Amino acid sequence: MELGFLSVVPPLMTIALALIFKNVFVALLVGVFLANMILAGGAFFVGLNNTFYSIVKVFASNSNTIVLMSIFLIGAVLYLIERSGGIAGFIDIMVHKRGIIKSKKASQFFTWLLGCIVFTSGSLSCMVTGSVARPLNDSMKVSHEKASFLVHSTSTPICVLLPLSGWLGSMSGYLTSGGVPKDQAISVLFQSIPFNFYCIIAVAFALLSCFLPIDFGMMKKAEERVDATGELDDPASVGSDSGREATEVAANAHPNAWNMVTPMAVMIIGILGVLLVTGKGDPTKGAGMQALLWGCMLSAGSICLMCLVQKVFTLEKLTGEFIKGMASMLSIVLVLTLAFAMGPLVKQLDTGNYLSYIFMSFLSPGLLPALVFIMAMILSFATGTSMGTMAIMGLIAVPMALQMGVSVPLTAGAMFGGAIFGDHSSPISDTTIMSCATTGCNIMDHVKTQMPYALCFAAASVILYLAFGMVM
Repeated sequence: MELGFLSVVPPLMTIALALIFKNVFVALLVGVFLANMILAGGAFFVGLNNTFYSIVKVFASNSNTIVLMSIFLIGAVLYLIERSGGIAGFIDIMVHKRGIIKSKKASQFFTWLLGCIVFTSGSLSCMVTGSVARPLNDSMKVSHEKASFLVHSTSTPICVLLPLSGWLGSMSGYLTSGGVPKDQAISVLFQSIPFNFYCIIAVAFALLSCFLPIDFGMMKKAEERVDATGELDDPASVGSDSGREATEVAANAHPNAWNMVTPMAVMIIGILGVLLVTGKGDPTKGAGMQALLWGCMLSAGSICLMCLVQKVFTLEKLTGEFIKGMASMLSIVLVLTLAFAMGPLVKQLDTGNYLSYIFMSFLSPGLLPALVFIMAMILSFATGTSMGTMAIMGLIAVPMALQMGVSVPLTAGAMFGGAIFGDHSSPISDTTIMSCATTGCNIMDHVKTQMPYALCFAAASVILYLAFGMVM
């Protein structure tokens, strides 16, 4: 189906509405409807009916359903941890009694380091890092905008820079689909890592921002706000597309760090255990979604058992508290559901190929890496998917690099880095939503504060690709 400019309208309208009205849910819902209307040839009721079924079809995917279930379970786990005194006890030990985390800088570095350690999945990194680091960041008055930036900047960038999980097979597969021989794909992939300037700059800047006063723009204002008033969120944004709010400790509970450490440890060990079993000893080849679900279920089971043993709640009360915790993530799950519904529609509209076709007329050998990076940026921002962008660009950029005699590793690095830009800056990206869900940051506040950074990283990357494109 040749739709031309119409193929770009739904994703662009979604992003525009999100930025204008600061309501990602409504923006996505309108985007899904517009996409279905266009695909239905303008038939209103057909488009409306297909909109409903687009949302229903989200649950036909096991991976989508697992992610949504995991978010609900994590919401319940975090709520019960707070209610049982786990966070109060953990902060008491880390900050007051043992003094392991003594400053705001140390808390930010802990977040950055944890994000680098969890490199098997971008979604998993966002969920684990944000959940574990949030109480420390909150206690040290790290703004939710800064916390979500640190979580997001070490999720997919680290996965791409250290492709030792399912990313290895996917990324090498995208190179193979573009014409790189199968026996050379992994070698070319690793050669491309030093040329993934965007991801390198993003991770390095995030680390430096933990210790140096280099924040600027909206992020600087957010940090100044929390230093002056103690408000972790912009008061105008609280309650809108945000993650969970802090809750009070239950009457029968006392500060107990084990109530946080145990379920979080169970989650991480459970995830690693399933990865080892399903990967037959190699966690990088394990079933990531299956591991995520088992880790969350085991974690939820452990905190429920601890609440019962410690007599924090009766079984009946615990059930109600568990459901309340799940409900705290409902807005995030709804937004993510619509984002998942949008993905296949953008693919049906053929948005990626249309955008790529427009830019192909500008290509020349020396400019190829820079323009590939820009094409991937625009495509990933409009679609909110890094993997989808890599898949499309692999079919376009790699063959052109081979035909023009341009360095394939350099072009691949540009392709992969540009794809991560949209993952970082688009309000319809799943990792954007997950970073906000676990850190408590409003989605549009995260986009507004991270966007200037992402654009600066991108500008520096374009300059480097222009320079390297001329000499390689």
